[in-house]
Amino acid sequence: MKFSLYLPATLFALAALASCQDDMENVANRVSDPGASAPTNVLADGLITESTQTFTVMTANPVAYETAITYGVDLSLVEQYNAIYGASAVALPEENFVFNEPTAIIPAGGVESSAVQITITNLTDLDRNLVYVLPVTVKSSPIEVIPSQRTRYIVVRAASLVNVVCNLNENYAKLLNPSQATSLSGIRQLTVQALLKFDEFGKLISTICGIEGNFLLRIGDAGLPDNQLQFATSSGNTTDASWQFKTGQWYRFTFTYNADNGECAVWLDGVKKAVKTSSYRNGCNWASGNFYVGKSYDDARYLDGCISELRVWNRILSDAEISNDIQAYSVAVDSEGLVAYWKFNDGAGTLIKDYANGYDLTCNTAPTWVEVSLPED
Repeated sequence: MKFSLYLPATLFALAALASCQDDMENVANRVSDPGASAPTNVLADGLITESTQTFTVMTANPVAYETAITYGVDLSLVEQYNAIYGASAVALPEENFVFNEPTAIIPAGGVESSAVQITITNLTDLDRNLVYVLPVTVKSSPIEVIPSQRTRYIVVRAASLVNVVCNLNENYAKLLNPSQATSLSGIRQLTVQALLKFDEFGKLISTICGIEGNFLLRIGDAGLPDNQLQFATSSGNTTDASWQFKTGQWYRFTFTYNADNGECAVWLDGVKKAVKTSSYRNGCNWASGNFYVGKSYDDARYLDGCISELRVWNRILSDAEISNDIQAYSVAVDSEGLVAYWKFNDGAGTLIKDYANGYDLTCNTAPTWVEVSLPED
């Protein structure tokens, strides 16, 4: 009697299990790519020349045989991307991508594919004012692909090259270990670069960097406008009315000096200003405890504003290098002739790291760190 009571329940459970298995087998297997639900962003930072993107796809159930899903580029889908995201992107040029591996292969009995691989190339050649999109879509598949996951949009846009800067108002920085900064001594072919934004003038003298009474880049002086750069040396001072700044705007600043003939020049935002001749004929010697950024003579001659990307080179950069829109915001730390590279983007504390040779600076007091997005749109 007990056996007959339990038998129907057991049969019912077995029947239910068989039914579930039949349902699973009857569900159509489909290819999914969850990563396609949002655009893939590639940020061009001005230094990296290429970026390789890889992804895999999956099926809900194991495939019975080796399955190949082949991708290709369909630039006609750029308009679809713009419509979906309310964008105004343009198609990535054909010379800026290479399909390393266009086919995703799912092995027999498997559910995950091998990787599709595509490389975005020549990133530094792209227009930073444009947003590019590369639609990568399924061209062939023996298994149905979920429609909303059929296309990946690879979006290429310019990255902010500078995100944090240092405000040196009522502050200054000096070499942490001046005796070790040997390459800052005896520079006869000199380039100094910085990103500068002045909040206010009005003091007799403001200071960018250098050594008082020796080799100094400062702004203002008795008889000069308080916004005009002056190259002050032990052999006299050099300046020009075209070497002037305004408050409230970022400047890409470059100063060059040639000890062989005393020629010095100033560039503002990639434009070469007046070229002058200094009576000073010695090299630049900044490997000293008297070298300051934002100070000269006394603490009152600080730089009232922000500084970033301060660099010292032992060669005179070419006109093409200086006028390059991106070069002012980022350079490779192993660039030829780069002696010191203080990004001023440390974001906390008083230490300013030198990325070229380890000639770190230290601030007198903890500076104010300012979040920015440079270059500005």
